Amino acid sequence: MLCGIAGVVLFVGGIVGSVNDLAPTRTFAPGESVTVAADPADKPAVYISTDTPVNYTCQISGGSGQAKLAKTTGTQTVTVNGARWEQILVVNAPAKGDYTLTCANQESATVRYGVGKPLSSAAGGIVGGTAALLGIPGAGVLVAIVVTVVVLMRRSSARRRLAVAG
Repeated sequence: MLCGIAGVVLFVGGIVGSVNDLAPTRTFAPGESVTVAADPADKPAVYISTDTPVNYTCQISGGSGQAKLAKTTGTQTVTVNGARWEQILVVNAPAKGDYTLTCANQESATVRYGVGKPLSSAAGGIVGGTAALLGIPGAGVLVAIVVTVVVLMRRSSARRRLAVAG
């Protein structure tokens, strides 16, 4: 029972932690420039939060090489603290470094841009949470079976000794 509860708690914690990690860690308004610490291994994502469809443009410069912004395929969204963020771009940086990112939109709408981890990075937390959900209760059941078998074998052995002695 305790292992089952621990597995569920760790599963939920892994899922919630993964989703919260996806929220943009840095947000900015249209026309503002932000510094993005980019690493080719991480591929930071650019997000947009708006209530109405907008035409946006983003540019990236600086760093130790020419970084490129690649559009993401499909619609990938995450909602955190009531804000709906849609992943729109991924930063393809040739080398680790600080890059300057600027985004703008043509429409006069309420728009926020953000930089954070790509949605694909949530897979690790989800897999870890699922492993905890299945692994911890499974280990608890296995330990319970082993303890039961050992106790039964020792009782049986003790009864035989008593029967021979008595």
